[in-house]
Amino acid sequence: MIAQVETKTYTAEEYLQAEVNSLDRHEFINGEIVLMAGGTPNHNEITSILNAILRVSLKGKPYSIFASDQRLWIPHLNNYTYPDVMVVAKPVELQSGRTDTITNPVFIAEVLSKGTRAYDRDEKFAAYRSIPSFQEYLLIDQYRLKVEQYSKTDANKWIFSEYGVIGDRLMLNSISVEVSLADLYENIEFSE
Repeated sequence: MIAQVETKTYTAEEYLQAEVNSLDRHEFINGEIVLMAGGTPNHNEITSILNAILRVSLKGKPYSIFASDQRLWIPHLNNYTYPDVMVVAKPVELQSGRTDTITNPVFIAEVLSKGTRAYDRDEKFAAYRSIPSFQEYLLIDQYRLKVEQYSKTDANKWIFSEYGVIGDRLMLNSISVEVSLADLYENIEFSE
């Protein structure tokens, strides 16, 4: 018989206190503190490219853009996460009593890794959908040319679009930005 290892459950307050003093980043999901793995060069390059595209495209517009190190609170579930790229309408809304945790994303992008791709598509996307301001989700594959886009059209209605050709261009409707896959995957070498 194999012994079961019991997972310790933490409160949000315990998590936030530990996270402030931590050198590593952790997500808080259903009372569990989960260490975030470091990114691969492709992961970091794609995140950086998307951040640059958004920064240039949204210059002078009422949005703030955050990459990787900005914590997001998902109030309905009391979960905390760090999206790879997040666009927030100004003014940025913070969790009550916090100066480091955002609550009002409009657009979120996640660069998929082997260990998180199922979670990013399923549980994480479901959690993000519980945020009233959230309107668009981009899943970017770092191992091959593939981008999945989910755009909110109405309450509880989302349209799915998929892109996989270097000449494809996609429109981020929530923030009126066009992104070409040629730009997004510039200098990315696939090795899966």
